[in-house]
Amino acid sequence: MRLVAALVTLVIPSIAYALERDPSADDLAGLATADVVVIGETHDNPAHHAVQAQIVAALQPKALVLEMLTPDQVADMTRDMAGFGSAWEKAGWPDFEMYLPIFTASDAAIYGAAVSREVARASYTDGVAAHFDGDPALFGLDQPLPGDQHDQRIELQFFAHCEAMPRVALGGMIEVQRLRDATLAKAALDALDSTGKPVVIITGNGHARKDWGVPAMLRQARPTLVVKSIGQAEDGQVPEGGFDLVYDAPVVDRPDPCDTFK
Repeated sequence: MRLVAALVTLVIPSIAYALERDPSADDLAGLATADVVVIGETHDNPAHHAVQAQIVAALQPKALVLEMLTPDQVADMTRDMAGFGSAWEKAGWPDFEMYLPIFTASDAAIYGAAVSREVARASYTDGVAAHFDGDPALFGLDQPLPGDQHDQRIELQFFAHCEAMPRVALGGMIEVQRLRDATLAKAALDALDSTGKPVVIITGNGHARKDWGVPAMLRQARPTLVVKSIGQAEDGQVPEGGFDLVYDAPVVDRPDPCDTFK
């Protein structure tokens, strides 16, 4: 994965971040002025979820938008929060106990914005515009990506998949990524219109990036919207894409993801 970081430094300008472990009072005051706050994570890092819970507790958002669950799964979870752990694990996410403090830190309405596997597979083949549940033009899904961004995203996917897949097979993965970004952005706008601000989005760092993730989709749909984006690093390794704030945490001991391709 070091190859990915090396590639990114060639194409993304370096940004200096304070890399504190926890949000300061000034940070929280600045976030409170936003309409939407997008908080990234590495999914299996408990320290990242602790920061998310801290921010949610401080902001007391009107709504939480979750990458992890569909609207039907959210309905099941809200009916039985304590007993939802087994269903959460079946969905493939890390320990539910890491996420539970986020969901209970406020009285926010919870919105699910997960893309089903069936829709993701169809989008891989047919493209994002064919399967997005909304107006594709609102988020620019009716237009191809700029050539330089498309090429950069192909390279990121290539190295993220351990150079084990040919580049010609990776365009569909970019379409699925765009679909996930747009689905999160649409859910956030729906929540904002229904509940008021602020809305907090809980998602992975890749979706929280400002250059082409959910914040960019929101800016395209509503240019006057105030959106703040938070990335979360591990051992000082800042995720790519640009953020308003970045917090740091110790890296989690995990197996090399490239072992599955060997």
